[in-house]
Amino acid sequence: MRQVAVIGLGKFGSTVAKELTERGAHVIAVDENAQRVEEVKESVTYAVTVNSVDENALRAVGIQNVDIAVVCIGEDVEANLLTTLLLKKIGVKKIWARAISPLQQEILKTIKVDNIINLEEEMGDLVANSLISRSISKCIPLTPGHSIAEVPVPRALVGRNIRSLRLRESYRINVVAVKKKKPRINEHGERIFEEYMEHVPEPGAPLEETDVLMIIGSDADIERFSNIS
Repeated sequence: MRQVAVIGLGKFGSTVAKELTERGAHVIAVDENAQRVEEVKESVTYAVTVNSVDENALRAVGIQNVDIAVVCIGEDVEANLLTTLLLKKIGVKKIWARAISPLQQEILKTIKVDNIINLEEEMGDLVANSLISRSISKCIPLTPGHSIAEVPVPRALVGRNIRSLRLRESYRINVVAVKKKKPRINEHGERIFEEYMEHVPEPGAPLEETDVLMIIGSDADIERFSNIS
């Protein structure tokens, strides 16, 4: 089981801590604010009120033994940087740290953390990529120029199957999942649709008008595919 320390339990940090726990990680959630710790303690492996710039306190909770530490401290730039430096000193194997300004990002690069989290920049990329095409409902950047995107099945492809489309050869994209809608009758006798995900799409099954494809590829190839008419 992977051991992760999440330091700073604001909205971003608490979400990271809870999601990691749900995905099977052993999470130590750390904040100097007792109320924030109280709010997450039932949703993580271990939550503790600790000043993250206190070396002895961090060692006491076993921070030196984690596989990765994620510094999620936002507005207090000084605490963010001091905590990151302290984690380096303690010998934490891998460190991710949040940056909220270009200067802070440059300092973290100098400190040589393993990954810098720039929420504003990454969210800007996500929103821009999602807005650039009316045919793309959601787009998440993976590396520069490459993304994973949700694309409703183009009308011209309804009724055809993934195998016959030869998407890798024709469009240089891969379908990694298909979001489908299943009809059911609710407690009021009304016909509604429930979304579910086919993580291993059946290559011979015909695509339906309500299907949404999750595809991976270059931004240019995703855009080209999404504009099939």
